[in-house]
Amino acid sequence: MKSIKVINSSEINKETISNYIPRSFTQIASVKDIVESIINSVRNEGDDAIIRFTKQYDNVELSKNDIRVSKKEISEAYSQVDPLLLEAIKSAKQNLIKFNEAQKREDWMREIEKGVIAGQVYRPLETIGIYIPGGQAIYPSTVLMIAAPAYVAGIKEIILCSPPQSDGKVASEIIVAASEFNITNIYKIGGAQAIAAMAYGTESVPEVQKIFGPGSIWVNTAKQLVSTVVPIDSPAGPSEILIIADRTATPKYVILDLLSQIEHDPDNVGIIITDSDYLISQINNTIVDYVSTSKRKDIITESLKNNTLIIRANNIAECVRISNLIAPEHLEILTENPGDIVSHITNAGAIFLGENSPVSLGDYSAGTNHVLPTGGTAKNYSGLNLFDFLKTIDVLRCEKDGLENLSKTTIKFAEFEGLYSHKRSIEERLKDKD
Repeated sequence: MKSIKVINSSEINKETISNYIPRSFTQIASVKDIVESIINSVRNEGDDAIIRFTKQYDNVELSKNDIRVSKKEISEAYSQVDPLLLEAIKSAKQNLIKFNEAQKREDWMREIEKGVIAGQVYRPLETIGIYIPGGQAIYPSTVLMIAAPAYVAGIKEIILCSPPQSDGKVASEIIVAASEFNITNIYKIGGAQAIAAMAYGTESVPEVQKIFGPGSIWVNTAKQLVSTVVPIDSPAGPSEILIIADRTATPKYVILDLLSQIEHDPDNVGIIITDSDYLISQINNTIVDYVSTSKRKDIITESLKNNTLIIRANNIAECVRISNLIAPEHLEILTENPGDIVSHITNAGAIFLGENSPVSLGDYSAGTNHVLPTGGTAKNYSGLNLFDFLKTIDVLRCEKDGLENLSKTTIKFAEFEGLYSHKRSIEERLKDKD
């Protein structure tokens, strides 16, 4: 890799954006038939299908008594986790709880007009399912990101599925992160079979009301297929970072923050938008030094070659226009006055302001959530938050004068729409109150 491709902002618009910026959502067609078969097998055969697929895909033999992680395994997990990592888990947990508690809203009632009182109450879902990958990489941080808002919301029952390692156990780090939020219903199930188990229930795994968590093409396909039965969090695709930077940005920070987000996977997307030719030259003249010393050099090199771009803009307003068009998962603003730009941002999963606020902090420790919309879905999805775990219920209470005040409007609509029992339910009450 010699340098990152540079294009002019004038080339980017709604029609051309896909030519320059890959937004490769999981294409379910290639695995849909197999995943449907797995889902149907789990739905019809329950634990027997889970045991069979775990042997087939994870090369682990389970019995029906082994599917759920035991209390002993949870206890032993704490002794197997690096004490410093455990300390980090506990610290991140506290910040996540604080951030999610700040999102709480009290039930409310308001007089809409005389005698008409309306409001809303907030109630948690009763049971949710969390899927945590456990194959090539282990992500206890993702457990925390999903468990924290569920915990603060007051979810009564949380089910967690993660594939077994070669020793037949769920990764200790995942178990410990879950246990920190009192999650004890942990199952050694991975892939599409885990999603099917949570959606339909088996002898061992309870049926849930909503499914959360990232995963492979198999997992994401399964989530989409069962979403007609049980809601899911949001569509998931490769991770992304977009950095808006001006002449005041420190080139090495721009480079390091870019690399920190594309080192996950070669399909991840990195974009820099700047009005500074100096910054562009500094990045392309020095980035090779940072890549060559990275422990994930091969992944980064592939992403830089295929999915990374520098966009040269005439001014910061043009940078903002393109950023809103792209709707990135992570948006860093490394400019002289980053706070001034926020009011102009309409589409982003999460925003990080200034050179001391790298995405890495949001990924792990600041309290903000790293489960964010990708592939441009930040135009119509939010990052994971407390309200994903709550139901909002409208409440209405009318006094006699409120009923009378609303009757004329209600009866007119009922007559027009031909719903005469609607009309009569009002008229009879008016008669009774005479």
